[in-house]
Amino acid sequence: MQQAPIADKRPSERFFHGISLSDDYLWLKDSSYPTTDDEDILAYLNSENQWYEQQVAPRLEQVESIFAEMKGRMEDDESAVPWVEGEYLYRWRFEKGSQYRVWERKKRTGGDYVVILDEPGEAAGSEFFAVGQVEISPNGKLLAWTVDDNGSERDTLIVDNLETGQRYRDGLDNIHGPIVWGADNNTIFYTPSEEDAWRTERVKVHTLGTAPDTDPQIFHNDDSSLFLSLGLSQSEQYLFIERGNHQSSEVWYLSINDPGAELQLVSPRRDNHQYSLDHGNGQFYILTNDEHVNFRIATAPESDPSPKNWRTLLPASDDVYYQDVTVFKDFIAVEEMSDALSRIRIRSHAGEQHYVAFPEKVYTSSLGNNPAYDTATLRIDYESMITPDSVFDYNPTTKALELLKQQVIPSGYDQDRFVTERLWATARDGVQVPVSVVYRKGLARDGKAPLYLYGYGAYGSGTPPYFSALRLSLLERGVVYAIAHVRGGDERGYQWYLDGKLEKRPNTFNDFVDVARFLVKEKYTGPKRMAISGGSAGGEMVGAAVIQAPQLWAAAVLDVPFVDVLNTMLDADLPLTPPEWLEWGNPIESRAAFELIRSYSPYDNIEARDYPPMLVTGGLNDPRVAYWEPAKWTAKMRALKTDDNELLMKINMGAGHGGKSGRYDSVYEFAEQISFVLHHLGVGP
Repeated sequence: MQQAPIADKRPSERFFHGISLSDDYLWLKDSSYPTTDDEDILAYLNSENQWYEQQVAPRLEQVESIFAEMKGRMEDDESAVPWVEGEYLYRWRFEKGSQYRVWERKKRTGGDYVVILDEPGEAAGSEFFAVGQVEISPNGKLLAWTVDDNGSERDTLIVDNLETGQRYRDGLDNIHGPIVWGADNNTIFYTPSEEDAWRTERVKVHTLGTAPDTDPQIFHNDDSSLFLSLGLSQSEQYLFIERGNHQSSEVWYLSINDPGAELQLVSPRRDNHQYSLDHGNGQFYILTNDEHVNFRIATAPESDPSPKNWRTLLPASDDVYYQDVTVFKDFIAVEEMSDALSRIRIRSHAGEQHYVAFPEKVYTSSLGNNPAYDTATLRIDYESMITPDSVFDYNPTTKALELLKQQVIPSGYDQDRFVTERLWATARDGVQVPVSVVYRKGLARDGKAPLYLYGYGAYGSGTPPYFSALRLSLLERGVVYAIAHVRGGDERGYQWYLDGKLEKRPNTFNDFVDVARFLVKEKYTGPKRMAISGGSAGGEMVGAAVIQAPQLWAAAVLDVPFVDVLNTMLDADLPLTPPEWLEWGNPIESRAAFELIRSYSPYDNIEARDYPPMLVTGGLNDPRVAYWEPAKWTAKMRALKTDDNELLMKINMGAGHGGKSGRYDSVYEFAEQISFVLHHLGVGP
């Protein structure tokens, strides 16, 4: 190819609220979606992939070198710390050179591990293979697991009898979300995807060995604006069915021992009220924001857990944001945030409480794999930007942390060579935005260092200050790595999330740009010495930053980016659009929402000017951010930009939102991104 592909301009014009909306690239959305078979569209996507391969070819040696570095930092035969379920110890492990896990178990009384799920064998010949749920039946004899074979997040359910070797493939090929075993060891609760839609409306019960069309339905959600999910209490006594959106929720419960009983509603859904449940110690535990935006934790009796019986256990606070509560036989464990740092609170049922003490000032902690309700220890995951992922067992009685495993870096790692800091950047409206940075010791704060800035900022999903062995390929080359904890996440409490959604959505983009300018002001880097990256809603943020301050960036990576916000929110036929209106606004019904989204939607604000080099990715089977969003962004950007900077797009033609499925394949894709960034930062080799 002598030049980059140029997508056809096929003008279209639509009117909303009397306002004209023109779009030359609307045709890139296949009218037969979710099937994509339009020959013109496929030809354009393939030509972009060809252009990508051609342009990357001169840097292929560097990509391979970085990939080799990254592989060298991965434990080739990595294995999980074993966990207890019933009479067995379970673990997963990678065999040397394998892309996928082997799952094993052995009797707690002794003996050898026995393979119960061989992912490499099951994945043989598959371009994409992603195991979702892995659930053991209550009696320990059956293994239920789900698998996605194309990245569409439509899973197939398979059940294996671990004693006889019998396999059940009953035709459940279109399910989405968790699965829960019934107490009879013969039934499974599940949520099927609706036909031609990535949406779940129903909870059904499947009996092994029967046809799916005979499965009884126990719950139906008739509101397409609400998400539906199901789960099991920590005590394994109750099934929970939750439906809700980004503002409100309601939970129904059912005794797992009496699946034929009538579902019971805890509290009807109402505006701006969110709550969730766990069960243990003979009562329900409720995480609720009925009194405060940062939630409180209450208890209620099994006989009637309606709100009139909620009794505060841990009161709401301006300074503490309760994120989750898990109930164990002798205590509860609460995951919470305070001052932009995660904490784990332990409270015995007698009322004594304390926090788990960790050795660093800036870190991230969370509950690990804790399937057992009756346990004397708590499995905890811990890491920081310089401390590799660590697995501890914590004894709430003695307050002792026992390190079971720390991530191994086979090629070597000395954390004393690196420094991590928590900084606070002042946004343009005066709000203090936390920033986590890590860099190699000896950094000269002269404004010349290259810097890689990452952010997300949506759905109340914060980005913790986490460790990444792959990131070392940047740090070892003198690149500073920073995470901007912008509004839209939850790092500073639930209000931090609310301050980055709907009419306040621009705060997210402004925070990101202001953090970048702060890092320049503090001489961690300089203009045009900074690469930025974000994925999905974080890709929207990066796209908005590219539009707002194109002169700041040396390069931008937009990974499966949600950049065509206005068109997506105007398309009520897309299954994920109605539930998303409470996150972004409904531009169909509201002119104000239309004009606001149009003012910041990255795709709608591309104009003729210079832009930084960009790498854009997508997946043909992506059900979350459809392939046409990165494709339309690239097509319009290439047509309008006035510079000669590199613009590349790579569409995975056999994968979805998360890219390729194998552990080495996904690492290779990250190596490609890092090579792109280093090239444009002028860092080599």
